[in-house]
Amino acid sequence: MTHDIDLDTLDRSELTALQKKVDKALKDYDTRKRAEAISAAREAAKEHGFALNDLLQAGGKGSKTKGIPRYAHPENAEKTWTGRGRKPDWVKSHLEAGGSLDDLALGETQR
Repeated sequence: MTHDIDLDTLDRSELTALQKKVDKALKDYDTRKRAEAISAAREAAKEHGFALNDLLQAGGKGSKTKGIPRYAHPENAEKTWTGRGRKPDWVKSHLEAGGSLDDLALGETQR
């Protein structure tokens, strides 16, 4: 679909109007193509027994894994720390009391 338009014969207002039409046509095209892509992705997810939203949430920002715990509270093994990020208060207290991180380290069998 080719429209031969002699741009040299158009004045500024006609060129601006044409530009607005082209911008709108491009935006509409992108919207249609995006909808087609989403529909195809939904169908592909469905063929594999998933909903697209479930797949997107599983790999999105909000589903970061916490990591493998490397340290545990000496009296409450349910309190753990991966060794990344801020030290929990119980780790800080242990270190301030003269203990070391090695004291809190989990063995390979406990991880």
